[in-house]
Amino acid sequence: MPVRLRLLRNVGLVLLVLLTAAPASAQVVQSMHVGAGFVLPRGFDARDKDDVLIRNFLGESLPAIPSRSDALAFEISDFRTGQVFGEWNVAFGDFIEVGAGLGFYRKSVPTVYFDLVDESGLEIEQQLRLRVVPITGLVRFLPFGGPTDVQPYVGAGISILNFQYTEAGDFVDGETLDVFPDRFRARGATLGGLLLGGVRFPLGGDIYAFGIEGRYQFGTGNTGGLEEGFLADKIDLGAGQLNFTLLIRF
Repeated sequence: MPVRLRLLRNVGLVLLVLLTAAPASAQVVQSMHVGAGFVLPRGFDARDKDDVLIRNFLGESLPAIPSRSDALAFEISDFRTGQVFGEWNVAFGDFIEVGAGLGFYRKSVPTVYFDLVDESGLEIEQQLRLRVVPITGLVRFLPFGGPTDVQPYVGAGISILNFQYTEAGDFVDGETLDVFPDRFRARGATLGGLLLGGVRFPLGGDIYAFGIEGRYQFGTGNTGGLEEGFLADKIDLGAGQLNFTLLIRF
């Protein structure tokens, strides 16, 4: 079994055990997390080798003009964006918390061919768009303090990453150099993993808390490859996140 699948399986088993084996005597507290933050996609060197963004960024030599490529002029960092999310949590005592959440982020990146222009000498323009809606299940471990204290924590979880990736605009046929308008879209859902850590600061008692949390999600979606008009089979959805949250306990 691949390492990633083993990790996802083990995290899922931990979530299940914590939900079913928590002692009945433990104090159960429900809470709601809402927040916003930043999404930082995986860097060039860390991305899946079959990632469509890497393929578009690097390009390949054109059969009609081997000295030129079909590379697009953008950076992976252009896909940095903001996100919003909400989460429902159940805490068993002071040290273990299980949650389920929903997030949303998207980014549209304008680009052009790096080496090519049309017959009039004008840039050949496209838009690359990525939208992700993560549905997450996770567990947090809060080893120090209580609701009225500053609480650092770590955690892990699994995500269903609902994604849509689109390339729209004008494109060049590598054999004939004809320019044609088109729109290619890949969408689906893929299972991913999640690691996190953060700290909470109480706001006037044990009901409200402000938090800063870092996350790292990983997962890879399928584009359909050449049959769907894309030059690579995968879209790497791995990303770091920095979130600012408000916790309300009930």
